[in-house]
Amino acid sequence: MLRRFARWREQRLVDKYSFADEAWRDALIGYPFFDDLTTDENTRLRRLVSLFCAQKEFAAGGDFEVLLTTQLQIAAQACLPILNLDLSFYAGWHGIVVYRGEMRVHREEMDEDGVVHTYDDVISGEAMPGGPVVLSWEDVALAGQEPSSGYNVVIHEFAHKIDMLKGDATGVPPFSSTFHRDLDGRAFEAALMQGYEAFTVEIEAWEARGEAEDEAPLIDPYAAEHPAEFFAVLSEVFFTQPKRVNVAFPALYRQLAAYYRQDPLARQG
Repeated sequence: MLRRFARWREQRLVDKYSFADEAWRDALIGYPFFDDLTTDENTRLRRLVSLFCAQKEFAAGGDFEVLLTTQLQIAAQACLPILNLDLSFYAGWHGIVVYRGEMRVHREEMDEDGVVHTYDDVISGEAMPGGPVVLSWEDVALAGQEPSSGYNVVIHEFAHKIDMLKGDATGVPPFSSTFHRDLDGRAFEAALMQGYEAFTVEIEAWEARGEAEDEAPLIDPYAAEHPAEFFAVLSEVFFTQPKRVNVAFPALYRQLAAYYRQDPLARQG
């Protein structure tokens, strides 16, 4: 009886937050990585997006106006990583704030000597622990305008949200007893840290050589900032340019495929 009621309630939400076929096509058309989805995957993603929009509240930052297109493009990219998981991976928070462009934020950090340093930072997105996801619409659109770059601010920030489910973002996401029974968390962490350490060495050597364009790494150098950033950057590239991750970190590609329960490279044929 309870399961039947849950299915009925879910369907009610899907119906309430449904949208026209044309709106759905328009939301996906600018992002080539959606083209590889099967018909079944596309249908399930669309349903998941309706449920996502039922749970999350979109708000405009500054003078930006949030339209249906805004919501669907963001929601579709946010739901892609959890297509074969579920919305529990985005539990514990409700808001998505969208600004027209990059945002300037004030930071305070304490160094090892206890001295507090203040500075201004320019960001394209941020996932706040227990709070909203903040996004630059210009950067959301950039993922469609420059798909070969692998850059995707939405997937990046929502990967952080998955990572933060267990507390601080560490680069090792939580493992679900429902979806990850056969996934060895220790093997995942070992593969991630081994990949991260190798990548930081690669970036240091590349920077020492003057950041030659013809030697640019396959993955955004920002991934070397912290294991949490490494996981988030790899996640965005995993879904948008999977071959890069498989070439650079084949063992880690397999771990990500097992974690997300998807194989984007296989979809490409």
